[in-house]
Amino acid sequence: MKSKKIYDFLDRKALWVRRETLKIHKTAPETRLASSLSAVEIFTVLYYGKIVRFNSRDIKWEKRDRFIISKGHGAISFYPVLADLGYFPKEELGGVCKAGSILGGIPDAIIPGFETINGSLGHGLGVACGISLALKRKKRNEKVFVLLGDGELYEGSVWEAVMFAGEHNLDNLIVIIDNNKICMLDYCRNILDLEPLGEKFKVFKWEVERVNGHQMDKLHTSLKRLKAKNNGKPKLLIADTVKGKGVRRLETDPLCHIKNLSPEEVDTIISELE
Repeated sequence: MKSKKIYDFLDRKALWVRRETLKIHKTAPETRLASSLSAVEIFTVLYYGKIVRFNSRDIKWEKRDRFIISKGHGAISFYPVLADLGYFPKEELGGVCKAGSILGGIPDAIIPGFETINGSLGHGLGVACGISLALKRKKRNEKVFVLLGDGELYEGSVWEAVMFAGEHNLDNLIVIIDNNKICMLDYCRNILDLEPLGEKFKVFKWEVERVNGHQMDKLHTSLKRLKAKNNGKPKLLIADTVKGKGVRRLETDPLCHIKNLSPEEVDTIISELE
């Protein structure tokens, strides 16, 4: 019963984050809505599910886990989470992409709670490897989490980092792939098929798990298990997700990455979610 209450709580939080993401898109239509909606449950589990260790009152707390969102364009859904947890006032959510706001279409490290700038895809994992290696050499216990997009795996720099992490036994590194199967211009299978994705990482000495990226109990259990393992291997969780999750028009559109919704459409979808 206790677990059910936890997962019910996480489901409610995810619904709230999804609604808030839509509200942001209504006032800032230049934001990448579909890419952000696929990651809602991932952000929710990491922070409300107490996977990532953090202190919103001390953003440079030495004992914090590090979280690097390498798919920066898909991080809009993270803004409501940070505001809700006290990193910055919730009023900031109404000013995304507006003059004077700290919240842009691509997150910046000036935003409390963001460790790095990741406007250019393919860089986040390399930076995370450097942080992970430094923490290990200092004999620190903190973990480094990274969120990658599946389309981002087309970047060669990602695979350089994958090889580096396996070779240097970075078992404090946990990567989550938001595997929504659609990149900017089509389904990934029609451009460069990434499967068998898990087997590729295993070749480079990674521990791999795969779950439904919208199912709270599976996400939470896998992330908790991977964080606890100290077996000399970097960890990968492939989270199979739906791009544009919660918006039927986007969920089956291979071009949803670059689609915007009208304010009227957003209002209708929010009312349906409620």
